[in-house]
Parts: sequence; C-alpha cells; structure tokens
Amino acid sequence: MKISQLLIAIFATLSVSAQAASSINLGSYSVSGTYDLDLAVGSVSGLEASAVTYARDRGTLFFVGDEGTGVIETSLTGQTLGSMTFNWAGTGSTNNDAEGLTYIGGGNLVLAEERLYDAFSFSYMAGGSVTLANNYVSISNATVGNNGLEGISYDPRDGSFVTVKQQSPQDILAGSLTFAGGAGGTSTLTNLFNPSVLGVSSLSDIQTLSPVDSLIGTAAADNLLILSLGSRRLLEVNRSGNILSTLDLSTILPRNAFEGVTVDQNGTIYLVAEHDQLSGAPFGAKSKLVVLTAPVPEPETYAMLVAGLGFVGFASRRQKRS
Repeated sequence: MKISQLLIAIFATLSVSAQAASSINLGSYSVSGTYDLDLAVGSVSGLEASAVTYARDRGTLFFVGDEGTGVIETSLTGQTLGSMTFNWAGTGSTNNDAEGLTYIGGGNLVLAEERLYDAFSFSYMAGGSVTLANNYVSISNATVGNNGLEGISYDPRDGSFVTVKQQSPQDILAGSLTFAGGAGGTSTLTNLFNPSVLGVSSLSDIQTLSPVDSLIGTAAADNLLILSLGSRRLLEVNRSGNILSTLDLSTILPRNAFEGVTVDQNGTIYLVAEHDQLSGAPFGAKSKLVVLTAPVPEPETYAMLVAGLGFVGFASRRQKRS
C-alpha cells in the first residue's frame, strides 16, 4: 500500500473513532438474546417488569415488577439468583408502584416509587426484607398519580442522579439525593432540559452512559439513554437534549411493553419488558429480558492510531532516503 493510501485509511478510522467518542451509535446495536424472567421468586412477583439495573461489582442484574413486592437478582441471561421483599409500611404508598431502580455499588440500590415521587435507598440481602421508610427522600411533593416518577439512574463519577417523569408533563431532572429516615432526606434535582424536544409520547426510564469503560474521558460519557414505552424508541441524548442516536424498538417483542433500561461497562444494553398482556397472550406469559450488543471502540484504538501515524512518518522518511 502506498503511503498516501495508508494515510487516507488511518484518517478515515480517526474520523469514525472521533464520532464514537461523542456517541455510542444506537443504530449499530442489535438483539443478541431474549430471555424469560421468572413469574415469581417466593413472595416477590416478576410480573410487569418495570425497571432494571446492572451491578458491576456483582456481574448481575436486578429488576423490579410494577407490583412492588420486592427486587429480584438475576444473571445477565435472566436466571434468578435471589430476591428481597419490600415492606412499604410508613411510606404512605397505597399502590407500591415501583417504577425505577439503580445500583450505587456495594450491594446498595435505590428504588423509585412513581406516585409518591420518592426514592428509597437500601442494601440488598438475598432472602431478606427491607423497610423502605427507614431511608428515603421525597423528590417532589406534587400529586402526580400514575404519570409520575418512571426511572432513576446513578452517575458513579460524582454520585449524582438523573430521573424521568412519565408525562403530563414530562420531566428530566438531574442533581443530588441524600437519604434519611423520616423527612430528613434532601433533593437538589432540577430540570436538565425541556423533554418536548425529544418528540416522544412518554418517558419510561433513563440510564447514564458514564459506566461504559470505553467512553471514559470522552463526551459520550456524559450522554444519557432515554426509553420511551409509548413511542417504542430508545434514544441517546446529550445533557442539552440533542438526540445523538436512536433505536426503533417497534419490531422487538411487539406485544410486550418496554419499561426499563440499563448498561454495563462493555456497552451492552439490557432492556426489560412486561409480560404479554394483549388478547390471546399465552397462559403463564413472562416478563422478558432483552440484550442488545454492538461493537464499542476500545480506548486502545486511539493509541494504535497514534502508533500507526508514527510508523507512516518513519516509513516516509526512509522512502525519501532510499
């Protein structure tokens, strides 16, 4: 290959890598696996899966169902590993509407209740039970009904959170949360941008992209994944509300409602969907876990490109001498 041709190839690769540094490009993702989630684990229901989160230090997933009976831990392919029940006494919840879940490390999770607009922090213990009122924060005192808090995600870079409100109106908030018993918790969450710019009918979950290793130090690490059940779309957006990439979910489990999204350090995306509740649904239909994968540029790519350019310069000098 001539030096000029090699340079063109390297600069083309640099261009692609630069794009990857600002977006994960959801359009390159495809389904690599679909798995059933158990209907129940003891007294904890696995129906109507409404939120999912990845636990990096355990290499597992946690999910909750809309009934709010507890949390279930699974493998990355949906096999049940354990569960923990929720005690809602003292929270004021009458619906136990568990809609958001995020993992904050060390076996600790944060649960979001839709109608209360509250978040609860707890430590997971397989086979145990947690009294949620012991450690919580009220994000909003507004009466939101069944259009409230749908998703929450933790940013491990600074310990902050992002949340979404479903509709009427939609909200996307960001800031800090502190948890305490009684009314001692505090929230500094404020509006991130106006969700109307996204053009989706509802907001169902949110996930930070900062946990993806290959995005560390890039603009894409600050981006967010936003799931819309109503529009059956997964969006990648920056924190100004600009849509950077999208994935159409309309042909993926078209009879199931996607409610939750999370991501691991490799950039693998995990979605959970409610069980098929349409007319003619099979008896015993289960909630589903869907795994999406795509090549994610590795940090070493940039070092290899720099080395390649150095080699081009060396080869060019040798060519001139000969």
